[in-house]
Amino acid sequence: MRTTITLDDRLLDRLKKRAAQSGTSVSGLIERAVRLLLQASAPHRRDRFDLVTFGEGGQFTTLNIDRTAALLEADDVERFGRQR
Repeated sequence: MRTTITLDDRLLDRLKKRAAQSGTSVSGLIERAVRLLLQASAPHRRDRFDLVTFGEGGQFTTLNIDRTAALLEADDVERFGRQR
């Protein structure tokens, strides 16, 4: 299949020299390079991740989400002391 690519002039010069040294065409060298790149970067299969949990689940009974301002203030007092 024919296609057109745009390469930097210096890169193309290096590519032509390498192709001449190896006795192949520029197209053949590009095809080989692309094949190697695609083969090396094939996605690896990831193992399944199991999240391990303990207890009965559900909401923490000591946390009242309706009192977030009070909880934040209590945390600040615990960390930084009471503001005067």
